[in-house]
Amino acid sequence: MAKDETREFEPRWGRSRGRTSNVSRSHRSLVVRATIKQGGDPTRIGQARKPSGRFNARGRGRAAAAALEGHGGWEIDTDSGLSPGMRWRARRVVVKARVVKLKGGQSQAMAAHLRYLQREGVTADGQSGHAYSSFGERADAKAFIERSREDRHQFRFIVAAEDGVELGDLKLMTRRLMHQMEQDLDTHLDWIAVDHYNTGHPHTHVVVRGVTDDDKVLYIAGDYIAHGVRARASDLVTRELGRQSEWDVQQKLGKEIKHERFTRLDRTLLSQAEDGQVDLRVSPGQDYLVRVNRHLLLGRLQTLERMELASEQEPGIWRLSSKLEPTLRQLGERMDKVHLMRLALGYEAAERSVATFRIHHELPRSVITGRLAGRGLVGDGLGDEAYVILDGVDGRVHYVELSDTLLPDEIHRGAILTVGRAASARSVDKTIAAHAARNGGLYDPREHIEIARQSERVPGGDFEGHVDGHVRRLEALRRAGIVKRFDANHWEIPQDFLARTAAYDERDGGKLAISVHSTVSIERQITADAATWLDRQLVGRHGVERAPMGFGQKVETALSRRNDYLIAQGLAQRREDGSIHYKADLLATLQRRELDRIGPQLAATRIDGMTYIPAREGTTIYGRYRQTLTLTSGKFAVIATERQFTLVPWRPLLDRHLGREVAGIVRGIGVSWQLGRDRGRSR
Repeated sequence: MAKDETREFEPRWGRSRGRTSNVSRSHRSLVVRATIKQGGDPTRIGQARKPSGRFNARGRGRAAAAALEGHGGWEIDTDSGLSPGMRWRARRVVVKARVVKLKGGQSQAMAAHLRYLQREGVTADGQSGHAYSSFGERADAKAFIERSREDRHQFRFIVAAEDGVELGDLKLMTRRLMHQMEQDLDTHLDWIAVDHYNTGHPHTHVVVRGVTDDDKVLYIAGDYIAHGVRARASDLVTRELGRQSEWDVQQKLGKEIKHERFTRLDRTLLSQAEDGQVDLRVSPGQDYLVRVNRHLLLGRLQTLERMELASEQEPGIWRLSSKLEPTLRQLGERMDKVHLMRLALGYEAAERSVATFRIHHELPRSVITGRLAGRGLVGDGLGDEAYVILDGVDGRVHYVELSDTLLPDEIHRGAILTVGRAASARSVDKTIAAHAARNGGLYDPREHIEIARQSERVPGGDFEGHVDGHVRRLEALRRAGIVKRFDANHWEIPQDFLARTAAYDERDGGKLAISVHSTVSIERQITADAATWLDRQLVGRHGVERAPMGFGQKVETALSRRNDYLIAQGLAQRREDGSIHYKADLLATLQRRELDRIGPQLAATRIDGMTYIPAREGTTIYGRYRQTLTLTSGKFAVIATERQFTLVPWRPLLDRHLGREVAGIVRGIGVSWQLGRDRGRSR
């Protein structure tokens, strides 16, 4: 007798001892078919049931998972007089799960993840989603993140019932599932959920803290995560909608015959194949699964044949391509992305050809400028990788995957963005190298400012901001070990500077650069009494090239209407030859108009009743940098003293001084900041 009588039987496939090698293969196929017939998973045959980690070894829910093993198989109706012999099964629910380890500083990633789950366009009516929990219809996501700050990990689930449309509101079903999980895991769960209706299958995202009700670390058994949650969800949906008959399942499978993606029919064909061939000839020993679905499988094979993924060798015997599964999965992923792009375009999708859709899995080689049509999380949404959908001025629609959730919170659909590789830094590097060559290999920002005032054309006369861009570039290169800094005004530039910076930019395929040109849609910009992206296109030297179709055509129309508005406001004139002459300080005038209008409103409502003082050309501003505001003209910093405040254009370098005293001189539409310097020093 074996020492371990509880050891599970594990078949091991050895070399055939017969005359041909087909004996063992035939034996295995019999076991596989029998397993499928009984509703089992043939891919797990021969796999040793070993613990896969601490979540299996010490996790809660092991007993519940063991009791639920084999859940979801077919049952034969023996009691009903209506359909004797009919097979029935529970409703299908897909559950995806991920255990996310949390480290220090992960609160921002958690916040970004929850923001994307609650993004606009995910509800049934296209509005922004909102989180809920067991306590109320609206949960405080910020409070949940604060409670999770010290957690070691969290659990993320996606629960999608095959018949989710019939369920309607998913909140009740989610609360019942989480209550059942609390009973299985013997602890209260702190969770937050968001329902999504922006795909063909309504589904729910659930985030669960990795702590028990007594503030200990929560470990959940791997089998419960993999199978138990799905079984519980399936039971709940089945109680609500009733069991599925075999006829119902066949009706749904019939819809998959024409799909250009990997389907359940394809999985069945692959499980029945031997050496790439599947035999669908009628025979006494044919599997029940194949026999009842033979017409569906043949229809699917005919579709695969048109896609050159299958071919009929002789009547009833088909050969499957070795590329069948990867090809269909890739097609499915592309179709999912195209579907997301069509949803993002809304009613305009009917006017756009799929030929204009571009899917970028890597950073695009050239920059893309357009309006933000959609955003979300890549794939199943369990991770933190994001995507954006841009309706480009080049007439194309672009799907771009990002390394993480990089878009600021205030960016919504309709905003004007540029996404691409950070290629603009090369002109900056050339300028730095030229200054260093004239100065014995040293770059001096103060000297650069003086030279820029005399010989360089800087938009708005913001020479300080122009040079600060070069200094920020040098800071990044210093961290990469390319340049050295002696003090705030002396940088050592190596002789092979340009070659090393080019290699730095090409590392890992380049760095993603996202520029937000406007948070306001072009429709609102046409009549905005503020400096807009349209105005910068009209008077700037770096207007984007536009295609005469799609969003490019809309921009052209908007620019024409903006010209009419500026002429009516006395800010532009139409010459006899049809050209437009703009007021010399057009951008500064429009920006000042908005600030003069918004400043007093803020003083009366949001800035503690302080007095608003406009920042005029040549004046010196001084005060504490309190916060930022996003207006039509752009992003502005609030600089306040004890009794008054002013609004000035924001720049990234200010963020290092949030809450501190700053000083600067207003020049054009910008400010020459004196940060980290003695305010009394002459310039």
